[in-house]
Amino acid sequence: MIKRAVIIVLDSFGVGETPDAMEYGDVGSNTFAGIYNNTTLNIPNMKKLGLYNIQDIGIDNKEEKPIGIYGKAAEKAKGKNSPVGHWEIAGFIKDEPFKTYYEGFPKELLDEIAQRAGIKGFICNQKGSGTDFLTKFGEESIEKKMPIVYTSADSVLQIAAHEEVFSVPELYKICQIARDVIDEKGYGIGTVIARPYIGTSSDNFTRTYSRKDYEAENFGRTMLDVFSENEKKVLAIGKIEDLFSGRGIHRAIHTNGNADGIEKTIDAIKNAEEDLIFVNLVDFDMLYGHRNNIEGYAKALEEFDNKLPEIINALKEDDLLILTADHGNDPSTPSTDHSREYIPIVAYGKNLKQNVDLGIRKTYSDISATILDIFNLERLENGTSFKNEIL
Repeated sequence: MIKRAVIIVLDSFGVGETPDAMEYGDVGSNTFAGIYNNTTLNIPNMKKLGLYNIQDIGIDNKEEKPIGIYGKAAEKAKGKNSPVGHWEIAGFIKDEPFKTYYEGFPKELLDEIAQRAGIKGFICNQKGSGTDFLTKFGEESIEKKMPIVYTSADSVLQIAAHEEVFSVPELYKICQIARDVIDEKGYGIGTVIARPYIGTSSDNFTRTYSRKDYEAENFGRTMLDVFSENEKKVLAIGKIEDLFSGRGIHRAIHTNGNADGIEKTIDAIKNAEEDLIFVNLVDFDMLYGHRNNIEGYAKALEEFDNKLPEIINALKEDDLLILTADHGNDPSTPSTDHSREYIPIVAYGKNLKQNVDLGIRKTYSDISATILDIFNLERLENGTSFKNEIL
């Protein structure tokens, strides 16, 4: 019998292009294989659980007798970003994509945000890499006391400002105003992201872990809502609280990167009383996927893998652990944006079956369907449970 579930999202760790990857410009993307085939990757603990045994992942290095449960899932939602991916894991599939603004945001939108926030305006307003924009516009932003605004391939409005010019609370206020204006005026942007940075010049500007995401709140019911409605408690670790706008969450713990998130997850597994622990480890995506840093991504995977035995040993007899992702971000391709990929589903529990191949699932929502089934809670309309395959 399972009494608690632990979901750890390795942000952006996709395992190969989905059949509709062409629609997103992502043919050939495979985050896992891209790392594996271009550097030395040593993750024996995830391999032992069955990660390498997932069907058609472009890696021929299977574990003879995996101790875990393994498979992969396609995304049904329109999009390939973190909120849409996490929502689908939790049982809500967004049918209509958010709007993108590749040519920059409308002047009237930025003027309205600036007017309400009491600032002079914004600079940049382009699509591209945030770290590149820090180098190009960081000093100008400080001199003019105007935040940098930019977007990416996703439906996102990012606002960067130096912490000595706009304090973190001031930047958060600007981003909340942006979120309000977007929702009031119907601009259809998925995420507003606060991007504080520090440093003395373009040579050393660095984004900090005070990032904060402001998501659109018009998403449907999720597993988190069902848990809350049935007096079950959810602990959110990392940016999970931001992604779900706090809805259905009993307690939240924010983190400063993967290492901090892993330690807080281990502590929660040992000591937390919540029924679901939902974790996001953001560095894979933020520091390595978006920067095409293959070596860094590989090292981050190895650091997680080195801590995996401690995570497993902390599990109680009636715990279910699921390792998964929310989209891809293949650092071996020219793109620095998210990629439309399958996500891995790697599960383990001391009372679960071993060496079970879940195959290729039609939606990320199979994860939430399974957890709700295990807890005998109301099933959402999306997803197919694999409870009977693993218990």
